[in-house]
Amino acid sequence: MNTTVKLCGIELANPVIPASGTFGYGAEFAALYDINCLGTFSFKGTTRSPRFGNPGPRIAEAPAGLLNSVGLQNPGVDAVIAEELPRLREVFHKPVMANVCGFSVDEYVEVAAKLDACPEVGWLEINISCPNVHGGGMGFGTCAESAAEVTREVKAAVHKPVIVKLTPNVTDIVSIARSCENAGADGLSLINTMLAMRIDPATRRPVLKNLTGGLSGPAVFPVALRMVWQVYEAVGIPIIGMGGVSSAEDVIEMLLAGATAVGVGAANLREPYAARDIVEALPRAMAKYGIDNLQDITGGAHNG
Repeated sequence: MNTTVKLCGIELANPVIPASGTFGYGAEFAALYDINCLGTFSFKGTTRSPRFGNPGPRIAEAPAGLLNSVGLQNPGVDAVIAEELPRLREVFHKPVMANVCGFSVDEYVEVAAKLDACPEVGWLEINISCPNVHGGGMGFGTCAESAAEVTREVKAAVHKPVIVKLTPNVTDIVSIARSCENAGADGLSLINTMLAMRIDPATRRPVLKNLTGGLSGPAVFPVALRMVWQVYEAVGIPIIGMGGVSSAEDVIEMLLAGATAVGVGAANLREPYAARDIVEALPRAMAKYGIDNLQDITGGAHNG
């Protein structure tokens, strides 16, 4: 049984990719298991300068999901390159996906260019979809023209594949996806979290200090699957499908909808071994559904 897939020309042993913001910079999970069993992972969203993130509370539970408003807490790109990547190199022996965040086009370009020069980095995931910051992030991903501008400028500054991460908080995700493809994107990640909130009846106030946060977890899986399906029909570049994935069968559904690889997000926060367990369960799920080669089923549900 063949679990390998190719993402923007780079072969992965399997399509399972822990999603940015749920796997740190890798070393944390490497203390629990050999993370080389993964296809790769997308490390924490990284900005030009260090960010403490949003004030707390910034996590809230929801039925079949989780809200977060962490706000891109990270040590800044220079510290990531000087400290995190050398530490990662000791425990992970595959190309890693660098998640790039910014509050201006110039910041996206600067951070992407710095990470592009790092030998550990295989892909640049350009996050234009974070719903938990003001003045950047999702603001670039809700407008086709802005999404295209970020994509075009980053592509001009780097050599490695550029994968643009899209927000579901739009009326028409297909138009955003097409604009990124037309601007030169090598691939797309979707979806990021859905804007949501909780209110505490006892205090009569929103639970999150930021008022709203991003909803992830099994509750969003059917929405993510639908958007992957729609985008697959509209573009010709690879898709990383994510949003509520928590089992090997979810991975197969995402591939059938059109994904080439699959992100695992909130499941890592609930169960630290989730991504490893999905990798181990994939061959059994393939056997159950008569799948010999995962590369053969991408978009398979569109052929009927």
